[in-house]
Amino acid sequence: MLVTGATGRVGRVVISELLDAGVPVRALIRRPEAAATLPPEVEVFAGDLTVPESLDPALQGVDTVFLVWTAPSRTAEAVVGRLAAHVRRVVFLSSPHQTPHPLFQQPNPMAVLHADIERLIAATGLERTILRPGMFASNALAWWAPAIRAGRLVRWPYGAAESAPVDDRDIAAVAARTLHQDGHVGGDYVLTGPESLTQAAQLGVIGDALGRRIAFEEMTPDEFRSLCEGTVPNSAVDMLLAAWSAAVGQPAYITTAVADILGRPPRTLRQWTADHATEFTEAPPERMGP
Repeated sequence: MLVTGATGRVGRVVISELLDAGVPVRALIRRPEAAATLPPEVEVFAGDLTVPESLDPALQGVDTVFLVWTAPSRTAEAVVGRLAAHVRRVVFLSSPHQTPHPLFQQPNPMAVLHADIERLIAATGLERTILRPGMFASNALAWWAPAIRAGRLVRWPYGAAESAPVDDRDIAAVAARTLHQDGHVGGDYVLTGPESLTQAAQLGVIGDALGRRIAFEEMTPDEFRSLCEGTVPNSAVDMLLAAWSAAVGQPAYITTAVADILGRPPRTLRQWTADHATEFTEAPPERMGP
């Protein structure tokens, strides 16, 4: 099996889950130096989704691919065509753009890209499984951890917006099961955490798990735009603000897919925080290179 996005938060755990299940794994990486961060049992291939022909060596002899799209859309058709020429099945990490809930129904360029890739995969006749995670619990690290580490109050827009954060490890565990277990061809799974929590309540849960109170203050949408200027694309800012605004007063969309597939409940936000506590208390290591 070939795992793309192999060094990301989800892909890395997918590899570990497959290895634990005794499944031979190949990893597709863009930067050769990233190979050192993967388990030695993994067969590593360099390749880039923006250069479709670079995938051919990694696809030789592969039956199933875990596809995480991390590139511009322009090469999607060529990449999917190459997958269809080599493999039997694709498990695609998509998004809940078809889910009838206001949080997921706002204009979203990533959702448009995911829908296009899904159509391309379907048109090839490949066996396919679609995974649709909702809000990742790990978003809290990018959004709130810097202020929490510094002991500042957290200022954020739409504190009353509800979501059901899902643990990245649960997403990866579901992906691994659908990759190596029978019965998931044609599956289309929306993956959520077990609890509907406002963003302000999520900060309360994180604070409880860390043993400290985290002060929260509402930020206006315009202040959020200024905060993100130069670091987050405007389209992503627009999408987040629209999604949060639409979610105010709406309980989060929650499914049983994680429990149905794994045979255990999904991890709670408190469990996720407890397992990532040091990332809220210690400065992240400096990145070497791009």
